Parts: sequence; C-alpha cells; structure tokens
Amino acid sequence: MQEIAVIGFGEAGRAFATGWGRETCARATCYDLKLDTPETAAPIQEAATALGLHPAANRAEALTHAKAVFCLVTADQAVTAARECAPHLPNGALWLDCNSCAPESKRAAAEVIAEAGGLYVDVAVMSPVHPKLHRTPLLLSGPGATEAISWLDRLDMEARWIGEQVGSASSIKMIRSVMIKGLEALTAECLLAARKAGVDAEVLGSLMASNPEMSWDSRAAYNLERMMEHGIRRAAEMREVVRTLDGLGLPSNLTAAVSEWHDRIGGMGLKGRDGDLDTRAREILERL
Repeated sequence: MQEIAVIGFGEAGRAFATGWGRETCARATCYDLKLDTPETAAPIQEAATALGLHPAANRAEALTHAKAVFCLVTADQAVTAARECAPHLPNGALWLDCNSCAPESKRAAAEVIAEAGGLYVDVAVMSPVHPKLHRTPLLLSGPGATEAISWLDRLDMEARWIGEQVGSASSIKMIRSVMIKGLEALTAECLLAARKAGVDAEVLGSLMASNPEMSWDSRAAYNLERMMEHGIRRAAEMREVVRTLDGLGLPSNLTAAVSEWHDRIGGMGLKGRDGDLDTRAREILERL
C-alpha cells in the first residue's frame, strides 16, 4: 500500500526519495503536473520509477491510500495544490506543506486541508536538499506537527517541532531568506558591475582584506550558481517573503529588488554547475 504521497516531483521530491531508499519508496507514489502532458511526462515517470516510486496518473490515484503527503511544488502553487488535492485527501492524512511560502499562504492552505479532514503541517526546509537529501533540516509547526514528527522519525528525517501555530515555521524560513537570498543578489550586483568595470580582482581583494574569514571568490561563485540554477524558484520564494514583510507592516523594497535579480538571472536558462566565478560572471554578463 502506497501510504506516502509526494505532490510535485522536482529537485526536493527526488532528493527526499533518494535518501529514503527503495524499500521506503516502494510504499510511495508521486504526482506532478508534468505527468499530465505527454511531452513532459517521460522524465518524471523515469525518475520516479528509477527511485522505486509509483508515478500516479492523477491526484486521486496518488492520494488514495496516503497517510503522509509531502507537498513540494513551487511557492506560488502551494495553495492551489492544496485546493486541487483536498477532494482526494483521506480523512486524517498528514499534509506536509514543505513549500517556501509566506505565513499567510500557509494559513490559507491550512484552512483548505482542515476542511477536507486532513492534518496540516507547516514545514520549513532550512537548507538546500543537496547533499543532505532526506536529512535536510526541517522545522515544523501547526496542528499536525507532533504527529508528523513521529512519521519523519520513521523516515530517518531531521525535523524539529516549533509550535502549534501555522506560520511559525514558515516565518523563520521567510525572514532568514531576506539575508540568504539577499546576499546572493548583492553578490550579483556587486561583482558583475566590478567585472564590467574591469576592477573585479581589486574589488574581491578589498572584500577579502575587510573580511578575511570569508572566501569571497568561492562564496561568490556559489551564490551565482544558485541564482543561475534556481533563480526562478527563488524569485517566487522572495515574492512570498515580500508578503511576509508586508504582513508585518515593514518595508519590503529591498526584498522586492532581490526577487527581480533572481528572476532575471534564473530566466537566462544558464546552467551554473560547471565553471568558476569568472566563467559564471562572464556568462551572465553576456546575457544582460
């Protein structure tokens, strides 16, 4: 019986499944919107089958026997995914909302899941899913958080209970992202300008002199790679951060600009996995 369901089978879903192993994945099914289109279905089907999961034909099939559902869609689709899955959710099933959303979005999804008889869990994924896979640190809050901890322990996942309020876990993730994704955008704006002006070596040298505890060139290369590979998804997350700040009655101008930088670089279609800082900066500048 496939009692684990994964809704959205992108990088995070595949990373979790890889860490779980084939024995656990034999009890899991997945559904992704790309399965609805013949042109995009094959890669999802192949990835799921290779890891041991059953790729479901639709949401109803994916959720039929589900006791724990991992929702891993993009930030802007989290509430929609809850609404579309709710009619098929078994009574008492855990809905682990692992998407990087504002507390307001999480609360909206929680209402939908509660009305369907499910147990909602606000999950904050606190680091990239590689290389830790299913051991990536998670923060949990909401009405289903306590029960979810037991489930995640059985899956050998690293989760920490934050509280019973939906939005507690996501607030931590959102506010932290102001700094993490903001530094990435600042890296792009600073070092791309330095390279364009022909003073990148001098700027990096000055940064190293001011903050010798940080390896600025390797960190900058990593930051650009994150934006090149995941900029679109991170931009969607930062729009949710803007909602979080607005909800607190605080300015969000800088975070909105950070979102624009991630969107711009992520939309270039560049693959940043190979290459150093110089290569990545050159490729981005050629597209700007």
